Amino acid sequence: MPGTVLVADDEAAIRESLAAVLRDEGYTVVEVGDGEAAIKALEGSEFDLVIADLRMPGATGIDVLRRTREVAPQSLVLLITAYASIETAVEALRQGAQDYIMKPLIFADVLGKVKRLLEYKHLAWEVQMLRREVERQFDFQNLVGRSPTMREIVDLIRKVAPTKSTVLITGESGVGKEVVARALHAHSDRRDKVFLPVNCGAIPESLLESQLFGHLRGAFTGAVSNQEGLFQRARGGTIFLDEIGDLPFGLQVKLLRAIEEKEVLPLGTGTPVKIDIRILASTNKDLKADVEGGRFREDLYYRLNVVGIHIPPLRDRREDIPLLVEHLVRKHNQEMKKNYKGVDNSAMKALMALPWKGNIRELDNVLERAMILGDAEWITVRDLPHVLSGDEDMIPYAADNLKEAVKVYERTHIQTTLRKLNWDKKKAAELLGLSLSSLYRKLEELNIGLQQ
Repeated sequence: MPGTVLVADDEAAIRESLAAVLRDEGYTVVEVGDGEAAIKALEGSEFDLVIADLRMPGATGIDVLRRTREVAPQSLVLLITAYASIETAVEALRQGAQDYIMKPLIFADVLGKVKRLLEYKHLAWEVQMLRREVERQFDFQNLVGRSPTMREIVDLIRKVAPTKSTVLITGESGVGKEVVARALHAHSDRRDKVFLPVNCGAIPESLLESQLFGHLRGAFTGAVSNQEGLFQRARGGTIFLDEIGDLPFGLQVKLLRAIEEKEVLPLGTGTPVKIDIRILASTNKDLKADVEGGRFREDLYYRLNVVGIHIPPLRDRREDIPLLVEHLVRKHNQEMKKNYKGVDNSAMKALMALPWKGNIRELDNVLERAMILGDAEWITVRDLPHVLSGDEDMIPYAADNLKEAVKVYERTHIQTTLRKLNWDKKKAAELLGLSLSSLYRKLEELNIGLQQ
């Protein structure tokens, strides 16, 4: 079935001839003469296929390809090159292009490739998404931590994952909300379908409704063909609405309808389209406060928050840091082809003492930087950023044995919390994310007196 094609080539004769041939076959064609114009067109409209010359002034075909992957991952890309080489082809395909063609163009061959690509567009897109999920090989090992809170989160995921319920995942930026969402999907009966993350704050409001719910041709300026939204393309999979607190108020009503009625209303039509998806959402905001302030719909909040999973910041579960460090070092070893054994005791003391305002994402960045700059088997304080090594004297001494080191830090943290709250055990348990009985067990295990 004909679709919408963006043709980008700085050679007018080639561009105009190719566009004319495509139009004769029934395709809707938009022509641009350089890479920057192609990127601008991509940001304002949606295309089934992008045909771009590799060598163009301003932005190259590779630049256009990269931007397509960012703003329109459902669009297929066919690159044109007059510089035939294995390196060019490999780079184009590695960056995500579906195919490439060489100048001088043989229009019969081009039309054959365009037809095949568009016939299998939806299948190719779903296979690509599923391949990414398979490559992640996701399991509970990605949810690293032995703190009571993390054990409770894993138990909750096991119970909630097989259901159809919506889940609202809350926590500061960088705590791992998408990791939890992927775990819910991976252990659900939808695991063989796609998992589609959508950052509600990253897509311009003018495009977000169309991206989510789709549109018909002529629904708005630039809508040159019918386009399915992500809610339709998911087809039995999971939609993860990241930073749902940034969803424009006007779209909240439409999302509520999608949850309640299991249908969406594409732009430009009065006929609803049935959908079969599971919706997961996350936020780093206080949605209750947004509801009270009139910035978020109360009915949508309760529809999303059928089950709530809160992930505490890393500074409130420091006992998870050693395991996270081990996990992240192992991950970066594989990615960088390195062979670090881990971090030494001084570095671990520094890492355990930091506030980690950026949470796991910050810890990950710190370790990645250290492994790039370091050249030994162990990460040391010298490999850490300067800000990490300045206050080492403030870090309490811990034994070389890792379990004993963790106990020292747990004891120090619990004592500090209790002193801050004048030894109010109930308030301390709440602040520490523990039950009162768990706190008393910790006090006994760590030899902390009940009254000090």
